[in-house]
Amino acid sequence: MNIVDKAIETQLKNIEQKTGKSLAELTKIINSSKLTKFGQLRDMVKEKFALGHGDANTLVHVAKKAADGSADKSAGETVSDIYAGKNEAVRPIHDSFMSKIQKLGSFEIAPKKTYLSLRRKKQFAMIGPGSKGRVEVGLNMKGIPGTQRLEELPPGRMCQYRVFLSDTSDVDDELMGWIRKAFDSAG
Repeated sequence: MNIVDKAIETQLKNIEQKTGKSLAELTKIINSSKLTKFGQLRDMVKEKFALGHGDANTLVHVAKKAADGSADKSAGETVSDIYAGKNEAVRPIHDSFMSKIQKLGSFEIAPKKTYLSLRRKKQFAMIGPGSKGRVEVGLNMKGIPGTQRLEELPPGRMCQYRVFLSDTSDVDDELMGWIRKAFDSAG
């Protein structure tokens, strides 16, 4: 099992522990409700089980997949696809980043076609292959002056900042400090 699937598995185990209910029981409650819209289901789960936004979001995704028999790719399969071929060489950088970020606390990993969106109440970071054999990390936070390494992006972009990682050693304390600020500001 890769690190992304392991993170989601850990998140689901933590949800079971927080709620005192098994994943099967939670899935049944969600799928037997009269609610049909994803946001309504997520809000119901947040209120009924006192879960945070990220946990509720992940739980509803899992329950909806179970209900419709969806054959969506797992996050791990998506990561394998993203880092296939020419991007395979930078996969260890991605894995190093994801290993360290797990220590921050609970958050949702939303796989996209070419990157992972990392979310709490809102997206705080994204990670995926960048140009020139690097990994690109996008960050959403305010009040930090840009540096040569922490590039400020123009308004209207998906993230306010980005950092390129060329080696696993780039996943350092400076980067994790920025990640912590973005994580905390996302709620």
